[in-house]
Amino acid sequence: MDLTTPAARAFALTTPIGSGGTGAPEAAPAAGTGDEARAKVEAAAQKFEAFFITEVLRQMRRTTREMSGEDSVFHNRINQDMLDMADGQMADSLSGQRAFGIADAILRQLLPAEGAGAVDTERGRWPRAEAPDTPPR
Repeated sequence: MDLTTPAARAFALTTPIGSGGTGAPEAAPAAGTGDEARAKVEAAAQKFEAFFITEVLRQMRRTTREMSGEDSVFHNRINQDMLDMADGQMADSLSGQRAFGIADAILRQLLPAEGAGAVDTERGRWPRAEAPDTPPR
């Protein structure tokens, strides 16, 4: 049974056995067309940024709880589940806006340049496809 996700298979590193080369890992070709592969890479980069932001917020809450006094509202763990869900939603929202720039850094490393105008010079990052009803930033 294969437990890897399609994204993991698309970005899996393989080392051909008996290739006669240096044995250095080579990137596996991405499945689908260039637009599909780009969309998958963008989605994975955004999910990673959301995961990273969630962990930062979780550590912030833990540190605040540890530093707070016994009578502080932050010391009580009763609302921890709700705060975790709120932090997750906040992280998803921030990653959708690419607020931290982590997804952009990942995209710069993973996606090949599409000519001289590949990087949006006004924003200093890769352009992304936005929904038609999304207001410009």
